[in-house]
Amino acid sequence: MKKQELIAPLLLTAMAGVLMGIAAEPWGLWGLAWVALVPLWVNVLSNFIPPKPPLFMVGSLAVFKTPLILALVWGIGYYGTALFWITGIHPMTWLGVPWLASLAITIFCWSFLTLWGGALVIIWTGLFVILSDQLAQRFSKISLALARVLIATVLWCGLEFLWSSTALWWSSLSYTQSFGNLIILHLGQISGPTTITATLLIVNGLIAESFILNRDKYYSQTQDQKSYLLLILAVLFLIAAHGLGLILYSIPSQKNPEQALKVGIIQGNIANEVKLNYSGFLQALNGYTTGYITLANQGVDLVLTPETALPFFWTDSNQRQNSSFYQAVLQQKVPAIVGSFALKKNGYTNSLFSMDGEGNIIGQYDKVNLVPLGEFIPFSEVLGRFIRKLSPLEATLIHGKPTQQFQTLFGQATVGICYDSAFADHFRRQTLQGGEFLITASNDAYYSVAILAQHHALDVMRAIENHRWTIRATNTGYSAFIDPHGRTQWISNQNTYQVYADTIYRDRTQTLYVRWGDWLMPVLLMVGTILFLVKIDHF
Repeated sequence: MKKQELIAPLLLTAMAGVLMGIAAEPWGLWGLAWVALVPLWVNVLSNFIPPKPPLFMVGSLAVFKTPLILALVWGIGYYGTALFWITGIHPMTWLGVPWLASLAITIFCWSFLTLWGGALVIIWTGLFVILSDQLAQRFSKISLALARVLIATVLWCGLEFLWSSTALWWSSLSYTQSFGNLIILHLGQISGPTTITATLLIVNGLIAESFILNRDKYYSQTQDQKSYLLLILAVLFLIAAHGLGLILYSIPSQKNPEQALKVGIIQGNIANEVKLNYSGFLQALNGYTTGYITLANQGVDLVLTPETALPFFWTDSNQRQNSSFYQAVLQQKVPAIVGSFALKKNGYTNSLFSMDGEGNIIGQYDKVNLVPLGEFIPFSEVLGRFIRKLSPLEATLIHGKPTQQFQTLFGQATVGICYDSAFADHFRRQTLQGGEFLITASNDAYYSVAILAQHHALDVMRAIENHRWTIRATNTGYSAFIDPHGRTQWISNQNTYQVYADTIYRDRTQTLYVRWGDWLMPVLLMVGTILFLVKIDHF
C-alpha cells in the first residue's frame, strides 16, 4: 500500500482508539466501546496480504508492517487517552524534583504505560492475522468470519489475562462499561472481567466481519445478504448479553437487619504537598481525630480512614499510643480501621489496621499490588540504579502476601488498598475465603482528578463481581458507599474534607466468579483450539 493510501486508515484507526479511551471514565461514553474496535479490525484484515510459505521467511515479515502500525496507533489512542490522568503527577517540585526533570519523568511514565498497553494490541494483531490466514485454509464464507470472531476474542482475553498477571495493569476493555452500564457489568459475576471483555470483542467482531463481507466486491448478491446476518447476530448477541445482565441485576440484595453495619468514612483531604512536613502531619492527625469523634457521636459501629491517613508507623506502640486518634478510640470505644504504615524486617508496608474498641490491633492488611516506580523498583537488581533516578518517591515498600485475611470485630472483610482495585482476582480470593463486605482505601491526590472516577469505576466492578456492599475511603475523593449491584448509594465531593456514615449489610453468598474464578478463559482456549481440528467450507 502506498503511503498516501495508508493515511486514511491510520487516522480512522487512531480516532477509534481515542473513542475507546473516552468510553471509560471520567468521560463515561461507554456506548462507544461496542464499535470502537471495528475500524482496527477492518483495517488490519484489509491491509494484510498473506505471504507465500514459508510464513516466517525474513522477506515475508514486511507484510505485517501495516497491520502492526495500525495496532500501534489504536493502542496509543486508547491507552494514551485512558491513562492521561497520570500526567497529573507533574509538577513534583514539592518532592524536591526540578520542574524540567518532573516533566521528563511524567512524559516517561505516561509514554511507558501507553506503550505497555499498546504492546498488547500489537501482539493481538500479529497473532490475529497469522491465525486468520491459517483459518482461511480451513473455512470459507461466513464460517471464516465466525471463526475469526472467536479466535480474536480468545486472543484478546488471553492477553488481558497475561497482562493482569503482571505488576503493571489497569485498562481492561471491560472497565469501559463502568460505571455507566451496570447491567452488562453483572456479567462479571459469571467469570469476572473476561466475560465483559469477551462480549465486547464478539459484538465488535461481528460488526466488523459484516462490514468486510458486505464491502467485498467479489461476493455475490446472495452472499451479500448473508453478510447482514452477521450484523443481525451482533444485535441479537448484544441484546441477549444485556438480558442476562438484567436478570442478574434484578436479583434483590439481602438486607438482613442482623447483618447491618453502620460505617463512618473520614475523607481527610490532606494535600500531598503538605503531608510530608510537620504541619501537614498535625493537620492529618487533627482532622481524622475530629472526624472519628464526630462519627462516634453519631452511633456508628465502625470508622474507616483512607490509605496512609496517619503517616507514621502504627506498629510502633509509642507513636500509636501517643497519637490523639488512638486516645480518642480508647475514650469513644468505637472500632476503627486506620490507614498507616507497618515496620518490617527489611522495610515497611502500606497497611490497614483493624482495631477494636479497646485500641487493640485485631487485623492487619499489607498492600499487595504496589505501584511500579512509585512504591517499588521493578527488576531492581538490574535496573534499580536507572529507574531510581526516574522515580519521584521512595521505593522501599514491601509487598504484602496475597494470601492475607483481614479480620474486623464484625467478621472478615475483603480488602484492597489503592492499586489493588485493578486486580479482580485479588478481591475474589478474599471473598472466597470468607470476606463478608468489601473495603478499599486509597489516596489519588498524586494524579489529576480524572483518576477519581476511574478508580471508583474499578471498585464498582469489584462490588458487583463479589456481590458485596463496598465502602471506599479516599483522601481527596471519591469516597463512596456502593451496594452489591454497583449502585452508588453516596459519593463524596472531590478535594473536600467530609465525614459521612451509612449502613451496609454483611453477606456470605458467593457468585459463580467467586466460586470458580475465571473459568471462561480456559473454555475459550479449548474452543479456539478445536477450531483448528475441524474444516468447514460450505457455508
